[in-house]
Amino acid sequence: QVQLVESGGGLVQAGGSLRLSCVASGRTFSRYTMGWFRQAPGKEREFVAKISWSGGFANYADPVKGRFTISRDNTKNTLYLQMNSLKPEDTAVYYCAASSGGDYLSIHGYDYWGQGTQVTVSS
Repeated sequence: QVQLVESGGGLVQAGGSLRLSCVASGRTFSRYTMGWFRQAPGKEREFVAKISWSGGFANYADPVKGRFTISRDNTKNTLYLQMNSLKPEDTAVYYCAASSGGDYLSIHGYDYWGQGTQVTVSS
């Protein structure tokens, strides 16, 4: 199995920045495509970004393009999400997830999930 633990969430003013981290343990981290999802109160969990096992390919949801950057350091078994120019609508619980195959833009394509970290953006 793969265990994922997110950190780095918090309260920030609109326009500010946060960097989320996700540390993986268990199976070999580098074999998994990794993604970030978020879920606001009363909303479905939605795709934010994903990155290939090699780190060479990334995809972003339209609302975060140009503001968020996903990256990974396989030597540290860690996934990152750099979030800049944060907006109140970015407020959500952010989850990292690992996929061994499937639809990387859907929650159904991921096999393992972290506990989530709260990001709150005030205006």
